[in-house]
Amino acid sequence: MRSSASVLHLDLDAFFASVEQRDKPSLRGKPVVVGGIGGRGVVSTASYEARAFGVRSAMSTREARALCPHAAFLTGRFPAYHASSRAVMDVLRSVTDLVEPLSLDEAFVDLADADLPDHSPDTVRALGEKIRARVHEVTGGLTASVGIASSKFLAKIASELDKPDGLTVVPPGTELDLLTPMDVRVIPGVGPATAERLRRIGVHTVEELQGLSLDELVRVLGKAQGHGLHELARARDDRPVVPEREAKSVSVEGTYDTDLTDRRLLEGLLTRQAGDVAARLHKHSLSGRTVTVKVRLHDFTTVSRSQTLPSPVDQADAIARTARGLLGEVDTSGGVRLLGVGVSGLADWIQEELFAAEDEPDEVPVVAVEPPRRQWSPGADVLHTEHGRGWVWGAGRTVVTVRFETRHSGPGPVRSFAVDDPELSVTDPEPLA
Repeated sequence: MRSSASVLHLDLDAFFASVEQRDKPSLRGKPVVVGGIGGRGVVSTASYEARAFGVRSAMSTREARALCPHAAFLTGRFPAYHASSRAVMDVLRSVTDLVEPLSLDEAFVDLADADLPDHSPDTVRALGEKIRARVHEVTGGLTASVGIASSKFLAKIASELDKPDGLTVVPPGTELDLLTPMDVRVIPGVGPATAERLRRIGVHTVEELQGLSLDELVRVLGKAQGHGLHELARARDDRPVVPEREAKSVSVEGTYDTDLTDRRLLEGLLTRQAGDVAARLHKHSLSGRTVTVKVRLHDFTTVSRSQTLPSPVDQADAIARTARGLLGEVDTSGGVRLLGVGVSGLADWIQEELFAAEDEPDEVPVVAVEPPRRQWSPGADVLHTEHGRGWVWGAGRTVVTVRFETRHSGPGPVRSFAVDDPELSVTDPEPLA
């Protein structure tokens, strides 16, 4: 471990839901659930008001509605989330270039080379408070929880101790005092299955885990996991903060409200997904050699098929053609619940003419076979020529209901319109600045 508390972990509180509450004044202080809203939807993030009713991430939307029927259930607005995330990462990179983003709302920061007079607990605490205040400012009111310690492991734990909107510093030499009494599940890699195996041998806390020898842990959990838990139980973690993490794959997938059986429909969906994957590859100047199709069947069995090509490609038609061929190897007659396509084996060069000689029709038409999409997604930003900015409160077959308010306006009025009203349109999120 380091001799100073110089690893910072920042976690934005209930990020997606907090962005929605920030941008929608009428939802502030009320339960908000962001995620899939269909029958097979999954909760991505729940506000703290919704968590009080038992709603949590990765729960089915159906269960969340049963627990908290009065919550606002919204689909995601990723442009708004990305804008806030970029602002936060810019704050962190103003401190040091050694920033390792883990997701849109979470990052590690190495303070070892930051411009600080020293790395005493008081000094890094002051920096942590400054970062939290700056995050609140640049995001228009979002809060972050911060942990600072001598390792990634302890910094991550520390950021969870005073949520939401808190800061915890673990002074060097006190790591075991903090860790020992905690539940063993606080250690990364101790999920339900591992926790149950440890429970069977009488281990519930980190202190009890510390009482096991390395040989005992290896016998119970295997060499890799046993060795890892033996080290972490003693607060030993020397993993560095890695500023750039190389992407291993690019993929797109979708979950559907009804089982899909029509082969032409499935091929059309794969073709569209291949186009999205290709667009992401182009954006980052990447290509890949291995195309993979992922299929979750009606009985929740998940099947994947892959093909490695002679050379890297980034063209939508080549990816789609390969994906459709792989789909032909899967029996989808019982129905498909989830479908996805991905490209891995990434490289920074392409061979555009790889499939040029193939005399095969271009991609399957998508427009005619794509399932109907919701025109007005709950939570989406809209603009009306008379009433201005608002967001979709709800929508049916013929009517869409909009609440007209913005981040700065306070709670606004609700109006209903025909779904094809020419004066109402979907728009981009309101800029942060």
